[in-house]
Amino acid sequence: MTVLVLHHRGSLVGTPYDQWLADHDGDVLLITSREHLALVGEELPAEGGGYARTAAVDGYETSGELEELALALAREHEIRYVVACQERDLERAAELRDILGLPGQRMDTVLPYRDKVVMKRRALAAGLRVAPYREIECATELVGFAEEHGFPVVLKPRDSAGSVGLRILESRADLDDYLADGFDLYGPYQPNLMAEAFVHGSMCHVDGLVVDGRVVLSWPSQYQYTLASFATDTGPRLDLTLDVGDPLAQRLLAFTEQALGALSGPEHFAFHAEFFHTPEDELVLCEIACRTGGAAIRDIVRTLFGVDPSESWVRAQLGLPLPEWLGRTGPEKLTPRQMSGQLVLMKRPGRVVAIPEVPPAFPWIEKYQVFVGPGQTMKAAAFSSDFLLTALVSGADQAECRARLQVLEEWFLGELVLEPLGGNG
Repeated sequence: MTVLVLHHRGSLVGTPYDQWLADHDGDVLLITSREHLALVGEELPAEGGGYARTAAVDGYETSGELEELALALAREHEIRYVVACQERDLERAAELRDILGLPGQRMDTVLPYRDKVVMKRRALAAGLRVAPYREIECATELVGFAEEHGFPVVLKPRDSAGSVGLRILESRADLDDYLADGFDLYGPYQPNLMAEAFVHGSMCHVDGLVVDGRVVLSWPSQYQYTLASFATDTGPRLDLTLDVGDPLAQRLLAFTEQALGALSGPEHFAFHAEFFHTPEDELVLCEIACRTGGAAIRDIVRTLFGVDPSESWVRAQLGLPLPEWLGRTGPEKLTPRQMSGQLVLMKRPGRVVAIPEVPPAFPWIEKYQVFVGPGQTMKAAAFSSDFLLTALVSGADQAECRARLQVLEEWFLGELVLEPLGGNG
């Protein structure tokens, strides 16, 4: 029962597929991105340990080398499963399963979570509120949308992830500048572009796990910052779980179940859903992905429930045993055992002179990871997961988590020493 793992980006140390699948009967093969291994400072795992075959592909996102290699491996090995946990791998994995006749998620259940226009159409048909939107294939459609819905206007690729390609036009002057210099009918996001009306309010997200078509765990959190500001926001970006007694938590859980029902999905998957909570106390679907959330969201779920959602997702796909309380005929969804909070600091221009690579000995620090070292030069964050620091804390409630994150942030910034870049940095 050979398993082929596709790993687009992020740490392999943090996603040890070979350990997650150590008890399965067969080999584990790995294809990953050479560029992203370099980005996180890791080497390709050696063959002969947990992985029978490993390969790092150049141009992972843009070339066909991944598919060519995957099909070559399929000819050499009896591949029974293709596993992919990152959003930009979901379609490629589905296509490989289709070609090879393998079980697992196919394109019909990938598309509603990857194509935001399809997603919003289905949500609207199910009676869920979404922001007004339009597919954009020419400049006239964009101007017409702005005139109808006003500013700000949010532009994004229909299949974007990690805020890549997202742009907010604040005014008619921004729109004119964009059409003059940024709008390329033949560029990478055309005609894959959509416009949305800006929704005022806070952003909430709900993260969970579906096993055998049933939500077995799920809990909401609330971003304390604007997601699209990653390139300019060097302040603390906090993400806090909602308390068990918060009425908004139950509303978000119910809304999530409705959204999942509208989109349908594979038999087993993790999900990351984002909703606006407006000043008028309404909930509006932003988008939902059939994969685990980024940053430290896996660790948030682990802190809340004691289980890694990605590991459980992978094991469920192969029919491997899960914790008893996540069994295929398990109990009702769980209540979190404690609350959690996340601190993210984005990269910012400067050369790192000193950085605290080891956290202070606070027992409530659940995770602490720095992404640069002394001597490295940083530029402004290029995407929403271009981190300087991520840290996770636990606490009895949201207020305690917030206070602990503030203590940790002040300590970190007090130890961090950056040298400004020169005029050409």
